[in-house]
Amino acid sequence: MSYKKRFDKRELDQTRPMEAKAGVIDRADGSAYFKIGNTEAYVAVYGPRNLHPRFLQDPEKGVLRVNYNMMPFSGSGERVRPGLSRRSREISMVTKNALLLTLDLKEFPNSVVDVFVELPQTDAGTRCAGICAASMALADAGIPMKEMVSAVSVGRVDDKIVVDLGYAEEAYEDGPVADVPIAVLSRSQKFSLLQMDGEISKDDLKKGLEMGRKACKEIHELQRKALKDKYSTGDKK
Repeated sequence: MSYKKRFDKRELDQTRPMEAKAGVIDRADGSAYFKIGNTEAYVAVYGPRNLHPRFLQDPEKGVLRVNYNMMPFSGSGERVRPGLSRRSREISMVTKNALLLTLDLKEFPNSVVDVFVELPQTDAGTRCAGICAASMALADAGIPMKEMVSAVSVGRVDDKIVVDLGYAEEAYEDGPVADVPIAVLSRSQKFSLLQMDGEISKDDLKKGLEMGRKACKEIHELQRKALKDKYSTGDKK
């Protein structure tokens, strides 16, 4: 059975409605909010600050630490168990790696920059929303960045290639599903994240990646606007 029309009536290359804000947490050095569909991500950045214990310090550059957390009743599926899990550790790691390519931490030897990603409400695309918010929060904190990072999922639902899969599409049972989260650097257009859950052909993957790049350009403009809006109002904490 062919997947003829998306559940929420979107076009195949269309993301869910998005919203972005910078400077949303007063006591953080940098912070941001990013919403896509019903998935919401808040990110707080603290640092650079001295890293303890000292044996973890790097005398040549600062260290980036990322903590990703879905709140217990945030999900559309089963209740999320509080605390660290294998999934939260994995997403913390891929988020860190997606961001590191664009950061310049050489100015902060022996220091740490902590990034806390909290998701109070989720409906698919959580790691992508977290990366989008984290990139904005790092910029808000004044951490040197070569370029911004934008992220979105692409993939296959039955015989269709789509952008920004929703929860109902991830759970689609009448045909094969592939979910491919990607992150794209705004200037170089390089990928800093590419994962895949499911099966997809090489040609369909190429098509999905190009659709994802286009969507990430739209997300980047939204991220830029959120940062400009904060500082154009004179709100610099």
